Amino acid sequence: MQAIIAMLRGVNVGPHKRISMNALRALYGSLKLRNAQTYVQSGNVVFASNERKLSALCKRIDDAFEKTFGFRTAVILRTAAEMREVIAKNPFAERKDIQPNKLLVTFLAEEISPEAQNQLEAIKVGPEEIKAYSRELYVYYPNGVGRSKLPAVMDRAMKKAGTARNWNSVTRMLEMAEQIQP
Repeated sequence: MQAIIAMLRGVNVGPHKRISMNALRALYGSLKLRNAQTYVQSGNVVFASNERKLSALCKRIDDAFEKTFGFRTAVILRTAAEMREVIAKNPFAERKDIQPNKLLVTFLAEEISPEAQNQLEAIKVGPEEIKAYSRELYVYYPNGVGRSKLPAVMDRAMKKAGTARNWNSVTRMLEMAEQIQP
């Protein structure tokens, strides 16, 4: 049994794609995923499963989600061990000027090439800083993400599904996963 963190892209952001967290937890329960807990209203679910093939699990969740809620969304999965790795390789960890609510990690559904990583790190549309890895992008938005032009430029450059979470959410979801699987 392992703890897994699911992050849904674009759920409860604006007036469309609205779902209740109670309904989301019920969906995960119906899929025999244990101890499903949600974190904030943006489609984060921490649960336990014996499934080892995350791609198959992701498809099962995605199909059930569409059937239940009537629309598809990108489902990004990380095990607790993978999330520990994400936290351990934070390229901004040593910097004292970083505000955790302005540091976002974009979790990608698929790996990106080293060339794409270099392209992303070279993007300059403002004061933001990007550090790219194969399945995660760490982006510091010193002025906040709200008015930044960077997310739209990154989406065009990546051409991969992903979803971003701020550093506070990343660390809290790992804490929740560790409570399920010490």
